[in-house]
Amino acid sequence: MDLARLYGYLPALESRLNASYAEQRRTAPRNAREYLDVNREFTLRGGKRFRAVLVLAGYFVATGRAPTPALSAAAALEHFQSWMLIHDDIIDHAEERRGGATVHRILASSYRAAHRGGSSEEYGVGMGITLGDLEEPFTVGAILATRAPPAARLRALEEYVRMTRFTAYGQLLDIRNSTLDVGEVTEEDVLEVHRLKSAIYTVAAPLKIGALLGGSATARLSDLDALATDLGIAFQLRDDVLGAGFDASAAGKSANDLVEGKRTLLVVRAWSAGSKSDRERLSAVLGNPEASAAEIDRAREVVRSTGSLAYSERRIEELRSGALSRLQKSRTIPAGTKPLLREIASRLTDRRS
Repeated sequence: MDLARLYGYLPALESRLNASYAEQRRTAPRNAREYLDVNREFTLRGGKRFRAVLVLAGYFVATGRAPTPALSAAAALEHFQSWMLIHDDIIDHAEERRGGATVHRILASSYRAAHRGGSSEEYGVGMGITLGDLEEPFTVGAILATRAPPAARLRALEEYVRMTRFTAYGQLLDIRNSTLDVGEVTEEDVLEVHRLKSAIYTVAAPLKIGALLGGSATARLSDLDALATDLGIAFQLRDDVLGAGFDASAAGKSANDLVEGKRTLLVVRAWSAGSKSDRERLSAVLGNPEASAAEIDRAREVVRSTGSLAYSERRIEELRSGALSRLQKSRTIPAGTKPLLREIASRLTDRRS
């Protein structure tokens, strides 16, 4: 089994997602159906579906068999992702997601077009929060519908609860960090958010949910959790490098993270190591969507010249190497599944988009 074969399950995954909305639409209140359609369109726009693929990978690691029985749980992670993205976009005041308008912007536009009274923006935010919430019962229902013994489904639901709780903690701390002066945010603050908000729900929990549904024992889950958490942190550090515009020609990314003022490891380390003039160059860009291209280039150069970019690259490599070493030494993870996990490690940390 390799990633290409796992991605071959995506058409079946898309069909399952579509069917879940169609089924609920039949029993939903008539006036609520158009809003379900908004969620359906948003979820089915696509995305990398990597969390769903990791559920399938976890099931294969546990059983050595084709992961068809875990497809419903894989769909659950996509419903969860929609929930998180809809709410993230409201928090970030985002206009676009996955090549289209964000959910709260769609709803605000439709309200405005209907010439109703009151604030269309407030309507869009309120309805967006509610439609994000509506994805949770889809998530839980899809895990419950998975073809696995009841005890395995219960353990998977317990991991889902853990994932949801820690994701919320990570989001809380991320918002907190954004309110602090850059100099008040430490490397530990950044990495804690990456562990809670990104590593657990992007990598560790999807793998573990699949493995739990496949009947994995505690010792194997412990090994998977440890290596997946390191890979998840490395994944987010790579995302921060791309989000600051480094390797932008390959990634198609800009300096969005800089102009949005995100407290990434790149920024925190550059601020700590930089001179007064370096900090002034960073300050001219951080949180300033009107920053010029020249100002952004100068800020990027500060990240390079202070050694912050090189430091992030070293941390990515350390985390990746540590995870691969743990995988190699593990006596609980079947040897025949280790090549797949190595491929996942490479996809997470070597990516260019």
